[in-house]
Amino acid sequence: MIPDYKQIYTDILKEKFPEKLIDISIKNKLERLHSAIDVLKFNQLIFGEPEYAVGFKSQRLRSYDEESILEILRYQKKNGLSNFQLGCHFKISRNTIAKWKTVFKI
Repeated sequence: MIPDYKQIYTDILKEKFPEKLIDISIKNKLERLHSAIDVLKFNQLIFGEPEYAVGFKSQRLRSYDEESILEILRYQKKNGLSNFQLGCHFKISRNTIAKWKTVFKI
């Protein structure tokens, strides 16, 4: 079962950031939360960059759908990044990226 990201973020915004619900661009992006990449970008828009310690601890709880994984791997190929550089950009382990490349044959 896929979580209802729109409802989750609507509740968070109502409770913690009601002023952001007025912003049209945030409302539009809230309507288009379909993949893990969309959620990560929206989360960064709302909360900003996490501090290193917080980001590192919460990284273990992330999961990615196939569409998001393929988009990340396409980004790597398009920009000629190494696994390390891609990992730093998306805050993903380089070993995870290597595993994805073998599973998805890219």
